[in-house]
Amino acid sequence: MRFEAAEMFGQGVRPPGVARRLRVSRKSAYAWHAVWRDGDRSALVSEGPGGFPCQLNDARAARLQAELEAAPAAHGWREDQRWNLARVAELIHRLFGHRYTPRGVSHLLHRLGWSPQVPAHRVVGRNEQAVELWRIEPFRVR
Repeated sequence: MRFEAAEMFGQGVRPPGVARRLRVSRKSAYAWHAVWRDGDRSALVSEGPGGFPCQLNDARAARLQAELEAAPAAHGWREDQRWNLARVAELIHRLFGHRYTPRGVSHLLHRLGWSPQVPAHRVVGRNEQAVELWRIEPFRVR
């Protein structure tokens, strides 16, 4: 992305325009422009993806996959049978001793072909007939 910014600066695009086109902050665009203006083109070369590398090798990822297929009840969660991000993070910590953030768990699950399952929250006294009627005629005053 920084390399693309350098090309735009060379074409006369100002930092706010670069920020808008590349969908980055103006602060980043101005910092890149200062580096470009000073002639340090090597500083604009990408440093690769950010963040920490995955802590699970292929064998551990395969084991996690098998444990996920065993369902939450096999690991002590009996209330419902959904794998949410917090449960998967806890499972990874139990199995391998690694701590993952919910975002990291989400990335890992998608890499393995899974998606987190979010429980549906319903009000205890919910009136299903009123909800259905509202869906049909939401703006009608009753």
